[in-house]
Amino acid sequence: MPSLSRVVNISDLRHLAERRVPRAVFDYIDGGAEGEVTLRENIRAFEEVVFRPRHAVCTPQPDARATVLGSPLAFPALLAPCGFTRLYHPDGEAAVARAAGAAGIGYMLSTFSGYPVEQVRKATTGPLWYQLYLPGGREVAEATIDRVKKAGFTALAVTIDTNIHGMRERDIRNGIPQLMGKSLFAKLPFVPQILARPAWLARFLRAQNITEFPNVVLPNGPLRAPDVHRLLTQTVVTWADLKWIREAWPGPILVKGVITTDDAQRSLDAGAAAVVVSNHGGRQLDGVAASLRALPEIVEVVNGQAEVLMDGGVRRGSDIVKAICLGARAVLVGRAYAYGLAAAGQAGVQRAIEILRADVDRTLILLGCKCIGELNRSFVSKSS
Repeated sequence: MPSLSRVVNISDLRHLAERRVPRAVFDYIDGGAEGEVTLRENIRAFEEVVFRPRHAVCTPQPDARATVLGSPLAFPALLAPCGFTRLYHPDGEAAVARAAGAAGIGYMLSTFSGYPVEQVRKATTGPLWYQLYLPGGREVAEATIDRVKKAGFTALAVTIDTNIHGMRERDIRNGIPQLMGKSLFAKLPFVPQILARPAWLARFLRAQNITEFPNVVLPNGPLRAPDVHRLLTQTVVTWADLKWIREAWPGPILVKGVITTDDAQRSLDAGAAAVVVSNHGGRQLDGVAASLRALPEIVEVVNGQAEVLMDGGVRRGSDIVKAICLGARAVLVGRAYAYGLAAAGQAGVQRAIEILRADVDRTLILLGCKCIGELNRSFVSKSS
């Protein structure tokens, strides 16, 4: 089995993760909705964008720094919210936060975090944002927002594209609903894949409360994994919710899940400080536009009134550079670091970030661009 020292790109981390966690866990990270058309298109869209470098230009030490919503970043990336990460590795969000902070980039914590916001805040001095769903309703969410505020998170991202879980066929085949459910009998057919990964199983058995989400406190205690789908369906985020969320949260709000100009405009009307162009990594409605393809028209309609970020399909630092050229302020990286976490815990996340950062620096040098701020559409074109 290759060590992290032999991992040279995110694809290597993906293969390492596949070997180290059960099939159900790997496919939960790796898979998308239905036929996974959008999942594949998110990646392919980057392949359609080609660079137009400036040669005979010396840029030995490019400046990759960026500022997003007032937070300085070592390069224009944040780690995206991924739920259930303690299934990948029991150190979960605490490990991710430590790795992000050490690298000088930000982290957006999922509502479905296995660690309390206070503990995640203690794990890093870097920028922390919180991604908000509303399971349990307004009163529960307001209590969470109050905790997030007191813990020192600086931005709130409201996800608008999850009014029901997408049909993630790999999860159904691999038994994720059964493995996360309450019935021991229903789990039995899927036990062999878990026994095939004894190191993962040993870590899982030593850990506590992996399937609880302590930042969503319901009347009967913390939210548990078997109840997530039902409560999400009952508490869909609507534009009307942005009003009371705005009253509860004094800092900047991002609207995450924007893929059309209509929703971009409604986000601006609701007072969003930023929008995240996102199709949920191809995990919700299959057959929608790739995030990168939707990015330019969203940038155009926002027209500087808010910051524009994007996620979906980022596997290389050159992908980050392409997104910046097309108008994104920064990108959110999800699966790339999730593979690292599944493969090797915090060390794997750190390796994912190192790979992306080195890619960004090398790409800037080869483009003949001395800093992130100089990137624009003249550095890219669409392949024929």
